[in-house]
Amino acid sequence: MTTATHKRPASGEELAGGRRALRADARRNHEAVIAAAKKLFADQGLDAQMPDVARSANVGVGTVYRHFPTKHDLIAALVAERFERLAQKAREALQTEDAWEGISDFIRFCAQIQADDRGLCEVMGSRPDVMDAAARAAGLPELCDRLVKRAQRSGQLRRDLAWEDIPMIACGLGRITQATVGPATGRWPRLVEIILDGLRAPGSGRLPRCP
Repeated sequence: MTTATHKRPASGEELAGGRRALRADARRNHEAVIAAAKKLFADQGLDAQMPDVARSANVGVGTVYRHFPTKHDLIAALVAERFERLAQKAREALQTEDAWEGISDFIRFCAQIQADDRGLCEVMGSRPDVMDAAARAAGLPELCDRLVKRAQRSGQLRRDLAWEDIPMIACGLGRITQATVGPATGRWPRLVEIILDGLRAPGSGRLPRCP
């Protein structure tokens, strides 16, 4: 006659430790997917595919889809991260002693971040809904408004500029920063400085009214 053996139930401490290990593993996978996706989308733009992200992150493609059910979800997460960086830069710009240098550095940063990230540049040019949602979540409209008004109060920024002009300038610079052939190649830093010179007070001409 054999004696039945009974498996000891896991203790609460063991169960909690197992859950923590699972959470830590999921967090590592999430971070690996984001890191891999940032690089791939920056290099390849929106043509990058989910299986490519999985291979680069050294995880299964199912893991990628568990964290981001669709490619749109992944793109939205990447854009949100980039706009948080823009918001942080705007907050730093508001702390600079010179208001003009603050807003100028912010616009230069907007151009540079697009030059470094083809995917973000393409989203800004083709998916305004994703861009608008990320910008509002990061508080960028309010930050841009503060940057503009601060520089106008200092007398260094033309009075007829509206905060909405700042994201329009950034979007307009996007395609130029990504130019790889033709006369625009590598010339975007010069264009940024030309634009900034046009923003200085008092401005040589009156801007058209907004529609």
